[in-house]
Amino acid sequence: MTPEQVAAASKPAVLELGDLFSRCPGTLRRARLLGISGWAFYITGRAGALGDVRAETVAAALGFIAPEAVAEGWDAAARVVRPLEVATVNLAECCRWGAQHLDDLPGMPRLAALLERVVAAADATGMPLFAAWRAMPVPQHAAGARAAVALLLLREHFTGAYLLAVRAGGMTPLEAVLAGPEGEAGASACGWSPPYPPVGPLVRRRLWAEAMTDRLTSTAFRALRAGEGAELVELLAATRALLAGAAPR
Repeated sequence: MTPEQVAAASKPAVLELGDLFSRCPGTLRRARLLGISGWAFYITGRAGALGDVRAETVAAALGFIAPEAVAEGWDAAARVVRPLEVATVNLAECCRWGAQHLDDLPGMPRLAALLERVVAAADATGMPLFAAWRAMPVPQHAAGARAAVALLLLREHFTGAYLLAVRAGGMTPLEAVLAGPEGEAGASACGWSPPYPPVGPLVRRRLWAEAMTDRLTSTAFRALRAGEGAELVELLAATRALLAGAAPR
């Protein structure tokens, strides 16, 4: 497999697995212990790695969430706790989830090692969230925790690359969300209010942006040796299948 093929094949599993910890009941309980809402925790947990910046900066970095919805979550959290503290808690929860749900899965030390090599080789240019997260120290070093953090980082890398590709393709973030699989429901979930622009003319541009995302992220996968790309794809698929069939814990 070429690096671009590995990027394309890895992307669906990374986008799904890299976000699972944020929906874990234990993670949501930590939000309540901080005294903030789940939405405030989600926004600040993702963007708090940027530090004490304005909501407008956060909205620009996140891209696909409506600026008003970003400001609502960011400002509400900032009245209670510093953003970096929320991000630190979020990272700890990611590690906890990884240790609990991934540590005992087959091939996990190997998956963690491959993911970490890709993350280390990734170009962070134009991707402030990915760069900020990669600079944060990882509090746990068990294989499952390392894999969970690497998945989180690689997810931010894919998302950052997609945002760059969307803008290069002449689409707004809202148009990209509307042209995606969830359509208007996805736009509403991201805080965008109707009326929405028509989707039809956007589909071809979105497909171009998806292909460009694979190209932009492929440079990170060049860190893998011959055969390791296919191995990574197989390990991600196996992990995804095992988690899908596991009973909730």
